[in-house]
Amino acid sequence: MLKGLRTIVYKVPDLARAKAWYTLALGLAPYFDEPFYVGFKVGGFELGLDPDAPAANAPGGVHAFWAVDDVEAVYRQLVALGAQPHEEPKQVGGGIKVASVIDPFGNILGLILNPHFDPPAVR
Repeated sequence: MLKGLRTIVYKVPDLARAKAWYTLALGLAPYFDEPFYVGFKVGGFELGLDPDAPAANAPGGVHAFWAVDDVEAVYRQLVALGAQPHEEPKQVGGGIKVASVIDPFGNILGLILNPHFDPPAVR
């Protein structure tokens, strides 16, 4: 049975460039740094960079949303770092705000402020 998310892996054609971009975007260094994979610990979960994965043809598919305290500010910061706008910040009901950008490597990076998220329920 599924317990919950642990790791999101983004496909990147240039691991060194992606590592540098995500280090700036996240404001932290990777905890795992090898030529075949780079991993960042983000709020108890893992954001991984995989240089061997086939490159995405176009953004799409599953959206992973990372928790933020200020959707608009983080959205603007990521765009300033070179991400492309994907979905502008918006309210989706119940006090939840979302937005997304396309990182410089073609991956969708979702942002969410969800006052209903229950951290103690994470297993």
